[in-house]
Amino acid sequence: MKKILYYIVFTLWYIISLLPLRVLYVLSDVLYLVLYRIVGYRRRTVWTNIVTAFPEMTAEEHQDVERGFYHFFCDYMVESIKLLTMSEAEIKRRMVFKSAERINEVVESGQSCAIYLGHYCNWEWITSLPLWVTPKAHCGQIYHPLENKDFDKLFLRMRQRFGAKCIAMNNTLREMVRYRKEGQPVVIGYISDQVPMWQNIHHWCNFLHHDTPVLTGTERIARSMNHAVFYMEVSRVKRGYYEVEFKLVTREPDKMPEYAITDRYFQLLEDTIRKRPELWLWSHNRWKRTREKFNRFYETVDGKVIRRRE
Repeated sequence: MKKILYYIVFTLWYIISLLPLRVLYVLSDVLYLVLYRIVGYRRRTVWTNIVTAFPEMTAEEHQDVERGFYHFFCDYMVESIKLLTMSEAEIKRRMVFKSAERINEVVESGQSCAIYLGHYCNWEWITSLPLWVTPKAHCGQIYHPLENKDFDKLFLRMRQRFGAKCIAMNNTLREMVRYRKEGQPVVIGYISDQVPMWQNIHHWCNFLHHDTPVLTGTERIARSMNHAVFYMEVSRVKRGYYEVEFKLVTREPDKMPEYAITDRYFQLLEDTIRKRPELWLWSHNRWKRTREKFNRFYETVDGKVIRRRE
């Protein structure tokens, strides 16, 4: 039954992806009315996140961000489907990596790159990075495999079309060690603005007016592998067009204080979000884990987070 559903969805998505984006944006506008006006998809979560992240805004400004988010979110969905059949020429015209030479310079020197990014603008189109980077680099991105293997295969097909390899999060360190042994420079993207599990909380930072538990795995890998660290700032030029700028955080991660790289990433991400807040993914509950609850039920012993005994 699952395979039948997969083939139905794949066929439908493939047919839709053949439509020009100007037609898909009409579909997006209809989808906006359904998700926002009729269904109210996660509106309570979206509203709470926006209001608490921007207490200085007026109610009208909050509503502008909310409406803008739903418009963008629907665009993101149709743009992601379009990725199934987009040509290299079209994706390069619509997703422009302005400063890829900074990455190429590092790779040419023999060093690998860890690229921080967030759920901001169209992160699916970021998988076209290999079209801009020197062939000496092996490009990839860390991802969470879907429980449904058939649908996981569908998303892998989309995300790996332009040469970027998807690496399951649990295999990240193993893969990085393998590439280093092979002498293969890599350029790996890490979407690090996700909610860590309780046992993975090792650091908190002030992010968008919240005491926020954050993922630190990217920093640990960059330190242990001596990867140059960049922040990928994405901006939306207009509907269907994006530009990327690479901002160097450090080429010597082991010389920075512990968690300084992680703190810098969240500072840069917040700066990006504040420019156009509607382009961030507000529909996820980023702040469902609190320090108070963490301190009540968990403790850190020898660097590991364990649940306190009752």
